[in-house]
Amino acid sequence: MNTIEKFDRYVVHSYNRYPLVMDNGCGAECHDENQKKYIDFGSGIGVNSLGFCDAQWADAVSEQAKKLQHCSNYYYTAVQAEFAEKLCNAAKYEKVFFCNSGAEANECAIKTARKYSFDKYGKGRSNIITLTSSFHGRTMATVSATGQEVFHNYFFPFLEGFINAEPNNIDDFESKLDDTICAVMLEYVQGEGGVINLEQDFVDAVYQLCHERDILVIADEVQTGIGRTGKFLAGENFDKKADMTTIAKGIAGGLPMGACLMSESVMNTLVPGTHASTFGGNPVACAGGIVVVDKVSNERFLADVNEKAAYFRKRLEKCSKIESISGMGLMIGITLKDMSASDVAGKALDKGLLVLTAKDKLRFLPPLVIDYKEIDDGIDILIEILEG
Repeated sequence: MNTIEKFDRYVVHSYNRYPLVMDNGCGAECHDENQKKYIDFGSGIGVNSLGFCDAQWADAVSEQAKKLQHCSNYYYTAVQAEFAEKLCNAAKYEKVFFCNSGAEANECAIKTARKYSFDKYGKGRSNIITLTSSFHGRTMATVSATGQEVFHNYFFPFLEGFINAEPNNIDDFESKLDDTICAVMLEYVQGEGGVINLEQDFVDAVYQLCHERDILVIADEVQTGIGRTGKFLAGENFDKKADMTTIAKGIAGGLPMGACLMSESVMNTLVPGTHASTFGGNPVACAGGIVVVDKVSNERFLADVNEKAAYFRKRLEKCSKIESISGMGLMIGITLKDMSASDVAGKALDKGLLVLTAKDKLRFLPPLVIDYKEIDDGIDILIEILEG
């Protein structure tokens, strides 16, 4: 059996995969088993923030793997302490809970918000507002929190306690606020929902209304965090710091890592026995995360992200087949005039370009280290498909 046949024989078919077997990569380029080259505009859905196999990252991960690959959280490790310090300082938060994925980080935030409210107000104040078109994960709690009906099927009963409000609709949001609400969870740019930007006025209103009622704000930055929008956290673009911010994807440069960052108001809510994660804060993942934070938190690095983002948009705006561009930084959504995003993604793969889709849009989440030649080469392939 070849690789794809073996995969299909033994792996559960829960993904619609493209017929590409990746073999190796460096930076924003990778090769398949036959060594055909691809330019990567997806970075593993925003995970490979430093691209494929960054040398400093690979060295740090390898050295840690040879020293200590896992340690129970009953004990301490220097590498987890160092990563926590660097991450909290870069994100300007007081404490962090480590886990393995974005869904787990959101689970932690949900549990923390409900316990915070229970400790302070007792039962009956446990509902959480999320936004329509949102996406918060695939676990039972996070899929219940997700504000898209397409995900609310098959797995009945879904968890209660989540109420949806329309993004960028202040009146609708305010109408959902009552004395049963303990928190609001939002994405500053809704990635899986179609690369939809929240508006500054709406974000301002959410924070103000929640502050007045002691309702916590949870920022789901699983996709927007770690330099993706040109700031270390996307909330900085709105001059906002949520009570909790969840991150994952790009934080460890390609290794499983999630984190729930906590402000002073909630950092002591979880106590021993209330939440845990066997692999959370894994030493090898932390070693990779240290390299990512050191690089991405650098102001020059973030300035480069913004410059590349502007260059992307400038080139894309010249294409007559593109109707509109959404997103922020190197999180880019493209609405096409007369071609389907899925068809274009398939044709791009054939020509050596890896892109993503989100609803009816093309979506780009390139490695933050992508260079201008790779941007040009990738966009040239896209334009050839769209205008060819």
